[in-house]
Amino acid sequence: MTTAAIPRVTVITLGVTDLAQATAFYSALFATRPNPDYQGVSFFQLPGAWLSLYPLDKLAEDIGPAVPVSRAAFSGVTLTYNARSRKEVDAVFAQAAKLGARIAKTPQDTFWGGYSGYFADPDGYYWEIAWGPMFDFADDGSLRLKK
Repeated sequence: MTTAAIPRVTVITLGVTDLAQATAFYSALFATRPNPDYQGVSFFQLPGAWLSLYPLDKLAEDIGPAVPVSRAAFSGVTLTYNARSRKEVDAVFAQAAKLGARIAKTPQDTFWGGYSGYFADPDGYYWEIAWGPMFDFADDGSLRLKK
């Protein structure tokens, strides 16, 4: 198998209704600024994959004219921030709440042995903030299963 054939996720793009508001939210949540080299899009370079914010109407336009510009209340997709500890889960939740995120489920023990909760960002994208005893992190910050 060649390197090009290895499956990977490199960028997750969220279509947002207010790019400045979404950029401010994620800058504060991640405690980092997006790459300043591009206008009209925000790229957050995170370990493992980048998060991209792009205006929802322009994203739909880029995909094609058959794509309606609308979002369901829950799309069936969540994004996950894996934390290094329960304490980090609580800290991220506190920061998200301070930034105006809608808390959907406060952090609690899970059926799978971890600790997690859910919030929605200003555009309604759901994030799970989770800690699990089966996870570990590589030196570059990417997630891996413990051996």
